[in-house]
Amino acid sequence: MAAAAAGPFSLREVLDAFRRCVTEQREVLLEPYLSGWRGLIRFLQSLGAVFSFISKDAVAKVALLEGHQQQHGFVSLQSLVQHELAAGLAALRARSDSGCRTVLRLHRALRWLQLFLEGLRSGEPRTSVLCTDAYNASLAQHHPWVVRKAATVAFCALPSRDAFLEIMNVGSQEEAVAMLGEAIPYIGNVYSITQELFTQHKLLDLP
Repeated sequence: MAAAAAGPFSLREVLDAFRRCVTEQREVLLEPYLSGWRGLIRFLQSLGAVFSFISKDAVAKVALLEGHQQQHGFVSLQSLVQHELAAGLAALRARSDSGCRTVLRLHRALRWLQLFLEGLRSGEPRTSVLCTDAYNASLAQHHPWVVRKAATVAFCALPSRDAFLEIMNVGSQEEAVAMLGEAIPYIGNVYSITQELFTQHKLLDLP
């Protein structure tokens, strides 16, 4: 999975990937979904050890999902869910390596990133507050207390908002904010469709 760390992060790459993600039939295409995640992983890795507890897990989940895609030829998230549900929900819940479980973990992390990027765009200068608020509204409920505590402490060491906007690698701060404004709705759309799909099939609480 060395490819996840190849090259510098660029918000434009993530925007392009998530823009390509959703079809007119509201299917989430796996190839651009994984491409978008590889870009987001580069973003997390560029921030150093603060986010390693999330980025390492995301790298593993993306690699696992790539394996499922290559093995079964899944084109979309919907086709993956349909295939795995064919064996029954009980059988799916018993599998720790299922594609659905893997997507669910990435789905939760995507919500945190969406909220954090929205916060950066809002203009709030205290990135530790932005990140903590986003984390508490998303990933925290799925992490044990010791991880939540460590995360909250780590967020205090985050770089400034200006530094974050520079990491976006798309030009000036104004350009970075403008591109965030473009990218966030696409990320949000992918999140919403996935949420609806997993709610419909009772997959939001896979162990």
